[in-house]
Amino acid sequence: MFFFTMDSYRFSFSEPFLSHRRKLFSEFSLCVGASLLLCSLFFFSNSLKVPKNSVFLSVFNSSNINSSFVSHPFSFDSTNHSCLSQNNASEEGSVVFGGTLGDMKKNSSFMSSNVTNGDSYNGNTSVVEVRNEGDFVRDKNVSLITHSDDDQMENIEVGFLDEKCDVFDGKWIRDYSKPYYPLGSCPFIDRDFNCHLNGRIDLEYVKWKWKPNKCHIPSLNATDFLERLRGQRLVFVGDSLNRNMWESLVCILRQNVRNKKRVFEISGKREFKKKGVYAFRFEDYNCSVDFVASPFLVRESSFKGKNGSFETLRLDLMDHTTTRYQDANILVFNTGHWWTHDKTSKGEDYYQEGNRVHPRLKALDAYTRALTTWAKWVDRKINANETQVFFRGYSFTHFWGGQWNSGGQCHKETEPIYNETYLQKYPSKMRAVEYVIEKMKTEVVYMNISRLTDYRKDGHPSVYRKDYKTTMTKNPSSLYEDCSHWCLPGIPDTWNELLYVSLLKYGKGTWKV
Repeated sequence: MFFFTMDSYRFSFSEPFLSHRRKLFSEFSLCVGASLLLCSLFFFSNSLKVPKNSVFLSVFNSSNINSSFVSHPFSFDSTNHSCLSQNNASEEGSVVFGGTLGDMKKNSSFMSSNVTNGDSYNGNTSVVEVRNEGDFVRDKNVSLITHSDDDQMENIEVGFLDEKCDVFDGKWIRDYSKPYYPLGSCPFIDRDFNCHLNGRIDLEYVKWKWKPNKCHIPSLNATDFLERLRGQRLVFVGDSLNRNMWESLVCILRQNVRNKKRVFEISGKREFKKKGVYAFRFEDYNCSVDFVASPFLVRESSFKGKNGSFETLRLDLMDHTTTRYQDANILVFNTGHWWTHDKTSKGEDYYQEGNRVHPRLKALDAYTRALTTWAKWVDRKINANETQVFFRGYSFTHFWGGQWNSGGQCHKETEPIYNETYLQKYPSKMRAVEYVIEKMKTEVVYMNISRLTDYRKDGHPSVYRKDYKTTMTKNPSSLYEDCSHWCLPGIPDTWNELLYVSLLKYGKGTWKV
């Protein structure tokens, strides 16, 4: 009988075998460790790898953005190459119509923002909403520029100081940070332009921003504007459309002055419709923003004929008001709307040069001659080293069914024109302006605002040029519509925004960037 103990079953191995076993386990552990390391590196590199279809969106400076980097979750739809927000909550934002692919910008920082799908308007127009002003957005049916789209990067954004940047070539985008001054806040707006005070209820017309197609422009910084204007005079010279623009700038600048009492019209006037010279002084900055009423720029006169005296327009002489603005630091001229007035468009026994009154002269011909007189005066009298000269272009009207005095209407227009086929032709008068300016010795900046105004059929006072309820109660037939001028706040604020940009781009002295 055998009895076995545990110790009797214990195996023993030779030393060579034990050495081989230790080497085997050592190599196995090393392989496992290396495999784990390689796997970790593989997954880590995949997490850092940029997918071929990833889209980086650059962000522009905006007063609404408080951080250099803002991110929201996106999912990429490879079917239509668009970025779709995973957050489906609707938010106030920008509506873009007629945009281009050129609004991408190379930048070391990238931003993604909430984008909601938009619907199409008329024609090929697209609409997309974003949260912040300046965000880059695209229609979901248009391919975005991706990391691999090197051939499309030729349309990258340039700064507004670049010569390639045409700030007047662009589209309107929704902007809920507008207007520059609250509705009803500025006491210096003529009643005819104060649509809110006159009872206009719809407010969407003030929530648009002009966006150039190939560059980004800054908003008007009122404090910077006043600092650069310190000790200077800016004068608007022209018709009531320039008065529209003048009142707009006064209100924009005044909004950023702490003590509003230190902004005042030097003669104490509160009505600005009559012909004359008006000057708003900004006491804290020792500067003024003035308006000189001169609808033709040239002189309104009279002629003594065989049958008595009659009114004429001296195409060869400047208006008497030139002495009131000749020494200004910045001049903004305009003329155009009065050249379609009944008596000027007929052109019979009205236009005068020297002692001759033309029996008949077309308005465009007379307009060109008057501009030539203006150009010669500027070349002769204006010191280009001290004075910056601008000419603001023609502002489109939107009368349907007649003119201002024959039943023309634009009432109930609450949206811009989306379909570009409805836009009007470039005004022949502005071609005359370009022709004359090209021949001048003095550098004149032409503010071509015609097209940007053509879109905005929604921005006119229409029936709200007076108190709508009161006028309708008393005499509805007397309520002719104003589809020429613009509500304030409104489109003229954008003209001044572009004036600010143009001053920074072409200005002299304190305006040099």
